Amino acid sequence: MLETILGKTFCLPESMRHEMRKQFGVLYPGDCVETTRKMLADIGNTAKLIVVGDISTFNMLQCDTIPDISLVDEKTHRVPAEKKIINGIRHPDFREVHVKNPAGCVTHELVSALIRALDADEPVQIMVEGEEDLAALPAIVLAPPSSVVIYGLPDEGAIMVKVTSEIKTRICSMLERMASE
Repeated sequence: MLETILGKTFCLPESMRHEMRKQFGVLYPGDCVETTRKMLADIGNTAKLIVVGDISTFNMLQCDTIPDISLVDEKTHRVPAEKKIINGIRHPDFREVHVKNPAGCVTHELVSALIRALDADEPVQIMVEGEEDLAALPAIVLAPPSSVVIYGLPDEGAIMVKVTSEIKTRICSMLERMASE
């Protein structure tokens, strides 16, 4: 599966946008700390905890849980996040990594940063210049089985994906159909 995404850049074509609206895991309605507490109660033991998005990261940290990997872009709904959120996603335990990744794409730079973060012995926050809107896809493909990937679903809540070989295969199939360079 790794060969599916290494060294490539993927961009979501208009024809696949409807597919991205499908949920790859369980929807937890709402975007507040209480929603995150419900997810944490359901997570169980994980190999890695990966959180994609500023609000999801903010809420996780508000629940005193530091994800192994956090991907943020300091935006919500594609506009700059409130100062409270930007300050709240910072944590001294994170080692920061900066990458460029345009909206609707997954760059090889983002994939490489995820691979390195998964091997790190410390929590890593990947600061995305551009957008992290599709970062959950490579996170799911790259994460070891029994990991959990949480990502925000705008205006609905957060999705929790328990990583299995089946979900990895499903995501790889999507990526293979996305335009790549």
